[in-house]
This record gives sequence, structure tokens and C-alpha cells, in this order.
Amino acid sequence: MKLLLQPLAVLAIWTMIVWAWLYATRMTALKKAGIDLKGRHGTKGGDLDGVLPDKTQWVAHNYNHLLEQPPLFYAVVIALAMLGDMSEPTRMIAWAYVGLRIAHSLVQILWNRALVRWALFMLASIGLFLLCLRLLAGVFIVA
Repeated sequence: MKLLLQPLAVLAIWTMIVWAWLYATRMTALKKAGIDLKGRHGTKGGDLDGVLPDKTQWVAHNYNHLLEQPPLFYAVVIALAMLGDMSEPTRMIAWAYVGLRIAHSLVQILWNRALVRWALFMLASIGLFLLCLRLLAGVFIVA
């Protein structure tokens, strides 16, 4: 079971690394821009688009992306582990998904080329789709 949970653990810690990166860059940028958070009500991170430097916001946008599709990955991997699917193909697909999501993060945060990001996202999504199919088969097909 641990072998299948390893990619899940890596993506979870990567998400927290991006979270730390987000706050390190955002707090510095807020200070530079002279923005005081005291007394601000009802604002959200996206409100800072066009206010803070784009590169600062790229980190924030990526952190949000890591909280959109990857939770489905976590649920599917946990369910596959509960079903006992520790097969080589399942583990390889899970690792590929994590590697592609980390690559997507680095592209978005450091370079932010939309076509490259899109390609990485689509490849990762295909991997997630394959994991979902493996889960569906594991739940409905009796071996």
C-alpha cells in the first residue's frame, strides 16, 4: 500500500512547498506595494491581479490549481489502495501524474507559457482519467 501512497505524499508536500513559496513571495510583494492587510475586508487573492507583480500572482494561481484537480487524484489513489491495486501500471500512472503536476507548477511559476502549461495539464489529466478507469474497473469488475 505504501508504494501507491508515495506519489500522493509527494504531491501533498509539493502543494505545501508551493503554499510556502506563495506566502514568501506575496508578503514581500504586499510590503513593496505598500498594501496593509489590516482593515481589508472581503477581498480575495485574485483581487491582487494587476496590483502585485504577475510573477507573484503566478505562484498564487498555481497554488489554487493544486487545490482543484489533485484532490480527485488523492481520493482515487486512496480508493485504489483500499482495493489493493498496487500494480505496476497503477503506480506508474500515479507517479506520472505527480511528475506532470510538478512540471506544470514549475512552468506556471517560473515561465508561465500557456501552451506548455496546457500540454502538461492535459497529459496529467489523461493519467488521472486512466486512474479513474482503473478504479471503476476495480469496483465493478469482479476478478
